[in-house]
Amino acid sequence: MRVSTLAAESPEAATVDLPSPRTAVIPVQPGAVARAAQLQQRKARWAMVGAYVSLTKPRIVELLLITTIPAMMLAAEGLPSIWLMLVVLVGGSFAAGAANAINCYIDRDIDPLMGRTSRRPLVTHKISPKAALVFGLTLAVASTLLMAAFTNWLATALTVAAIVYYDVIYTAWLKRTTPHNTFWGGVCGAMPVLIGWAAVTNSLAPAAWLLFGVVFFWQMPHFYALAIRFKDDYAKAGIPMLTVVATPRRVAIESVVYSWLTVAVSLAVWPLGMSSVYGLPALICGGFFILEAHGLYSRTVKGEDVKPMRLFHWSTAYLTIVFVAAAVDVFI
Repeated sequence: MRVSTLAAESPEAATVDLPSPRTAVIPVQPGAVARAAQLQQRKARWAMVGAYVSLTKPRIVELLLITTIPAMMLAAEGLPSIWLMLVVLVGGSFAAGAANAINCYIDRDIDPLMGRTSRRPLVTHKISPKAALVFGLTLAVASTLLMAAFTNWLATALTVAAIVYYDVIYTAWLKRTTPHNTFWGGVCGAMPVLIGWAAVTNSLAPAAWLLFGVVFFWQMPHFYALAIRFKDDYAKAGIPMLTVVATPRRVAIESVVYSWLTVAVSLAVWPLGMSSVYGLPALICGGFFILEAHGLYSRTVKGEDVKPMRLFHWSTAYLTIVFVAAAVDVFI
């Protein structure tokens, strides 16, 4: 490259040679671009799988299954067939996942309004409403076929009824129209106990109904605590939860009443062939459960920080301990 300059000694222009610039070349390993693209595709696929899994609300499914297996053991008075337990676990997971996925489809208009649900896949557009509905219905059909093929008509009918009740009766109707939605929604939440029992015996004994009652009554203090924590979310979405339409004192009183009913029904199971292996944990943990409900009431009337999640978390521990104790009692 030649550049003109002015020489100090002469008025004539002079030229000098400068080196030509060179572009640095970074070598690319063969296949690196393809591998990077494959990695991105793999991450995208796993992200989509995670989005579909989140539609099923795995934590709720896990909690439901905690009550199912002990109910099956009590019905069998021992360990049921491993194959039967596997079928009920998978079929029950599919059924609960189906109900939850369809719930997300129905609630897609209110979920963006609540902070607790604003990150769900339909809200963030990771999954389309149509895809979510198809996914939920597919899981529902799969659970029905699985239960029908390997259990009995009663367990299958209860499975279908639980899905329909949760999505059609509770989600689409009661949840949006009555402050007693938590009470009526407790029916489908307690159904796994009956499904597990029916899968073993093709019938429903008094003990099955009592265990159903434990889970049914337990859901009120459990979910009232959650509804207190997210009261503003429900109000913003126009959902008439009891915490939105009633006074805090009323909610706290109902939490106390239903905690007592939960423990009373759990102790009513004790004389039906259960030993102290079940009875003592049910009594002791039940006592702490009731104390925590009373604590929530006391803080409410005093105008203190209610700390509702204390009751929420303790209620989860209570239900787990009681049903694990029932399962262990079978083998003692």
